[in-house]
Amino acid sequence: MKELYLIRTTVLFVVIAFGVYGQQPTVLKQPSKVVDNTTNHKVMLVPFEPRLYLSEMDYSINKQTGWTAREIKHHFRNGIARQCSKALKANGFKVVDLMEDTSRYGRELKSIYSNLSYDYDKIPDQEKYKAPENEKKQKGIEKGQIQVETTVGERRFMNAKLTNAKLVPLLYSTYKTDVFIFINELDLKSGMDAANNTGVIQSGRKIVWHYTIYSYDAVELNSGVVEQDFPVKVNDPDKIVQTYFSQMASTLSTRLVTALSKK
Repeated sequence: MKELYLIRTTVLFVVIAFGVYGQQPTVLKQPSKVVDNTTNHKVMLVPFEPRLYLSEMDYSINKQTGWTAREIKHHFRNGIARQCSKALKANGFKVVDLMEDTSRYGRELKSIYSNLSYDYDKIPDQEKYKAPENEKKQKGIEKGQIQVETTVGERRFMNAKLTNAKLVPLLYSTYKTDVFIFINELDLKSGMDAANNTGVIQSGRKIVWHYTIYSYDAVELNSGVVEQDFPVKVNDPDKIVQTYFSQMASTLSTRLVTALSKK
């Protein structure tokens, strides 16, 4: 047990020593060695950073539950991990969920976040998936969103970029996880209750997950958004997680299976 602790501590030190937040992203375009659907894969789930939670419906949830904004955020952050873990296991994957024990994995999470940057990239076409091209447009994060110039009607998402190519290989050496799913941002877009603030009545609500999937050799296997509409009157966090997050997790798991099946 002592030896395992020393190994994990050493790995963490190396990751932190090599990674500096804000470095230029590492871009690897060669095919990944992990793309082989005959292999038994082990997936690491990395939750979004708390600052990358954007919700227009916390007020409505608070009215029904009495939960604080922090409690709501944690419930959804944990709920994504639980539902993704369940969907991935149903597809035969082994899973390491970093939200499962935050006291155990807290240091790993800090190390991972310190070795990431974010680009606001064009949402890729999942039918003909191609990793987004690196664009020199990043202007920093403001209120959870990267501020960039975009064309009217152009849809973009928060894409995680590795500033240290050694990050995922080192995590692989510790946990034997050869696939890494980064949930980069959670958006909860309001419907009817948005009218109180904007005067614009929408037909319903929408949940949006921004995500990136990397292989252990730091190749971007898939990325984009998973979206789900849900009714305006649903303010029960458990129902949102168990019903709508569950459907989204199934979609994400299917995309991973598709990415791994491509030669």
